[in-house]
Amino acid sequence: MNYCIALKTIVTKEIFRFIRIWPQTLLPPAITTALYFLIFGKLIGDRIGTISGASYMDYIVPGIILMSVISHSYANVVSSFYSSKFQHNIEELLVAPIPNWMILSGYVSGGIVRGLLVGVVVALISLLFTDINVNNIAITLTIAVLTAAVFALAGFINAILAESFDDISIIPNFVLTPLSYLGGVFYSVDMLPGVWQTVSMGNPILYMINAFRYGLIGVTDIDIQLSFLITGGFIVTLTLFSLYLLHKGIGIKN
Repeated sequence: MNYCIALKTIVTKEIFRFIRIWPQTLLPPAITTALYFLIFGKLIGDRIGTISGASYMDYIVPGIILMSVISHSYANVVSSFYSSKFQHNIEELLVAPIPNWMILSGYVSGGIVRGLLVGVVVALISLLFTDINVNNIAITLTIAVLTAAVFALAGFINAILAESFDDISIIPNFVLTPLSYLGGVFYSVDMLPGVWQTVSMGNPILYMINAFRYGLIGVTDIDIQLSFLITGGFIVTLTLFSLYLLHKGIGIKN
């Protein structure tokens, strides 16, 4: 029962942390994605036509939604956990009689909630530009949660290993953003030359976006089962690595 209270406390703290500053956490993605839909979907999309039988606007909506989920689930955890390290609040958790997996679960859950909430906001904005009939609600929700979990875990690892505030911005700016834009958000991988198709297959975000696109509009360039297998593999790997870092105290106790 005490463990449940501890987990609930961490998750509640994480959720209220970003809700209190909603003009910084929820409003900017709404404005940014509205511009994406206006510029890419309306102005450019009318000239591109259709991709895989879907209008260009409908084609990019799933990618833009999931891109927002990715960036904000990552940002929530990396900023929150590193701030706890910087302010030495993390020591209260380390001396508390709660297991490492619960600390990890609390922070990751907060990141998932923020990522999904931002995804809902972006989805609502998309309804101003197009109407989408969800192809498979189970696949849509499942891949959204799993993707948010992957990048919340990645944000946790980044926060543990970061030694300064500059370190928590390197990965989002130089890794996460390029991989997101090259993950098939605005184009089909089939449109690329052969060699670049092969290179794109090494981008894990490509699989997540295609699975989410299939869930929403029924269009995909990648096998759905493979997408879930890769996403699940990342969750297991990143979870084990995060628990190892917590157990060793790397980046925390030194």
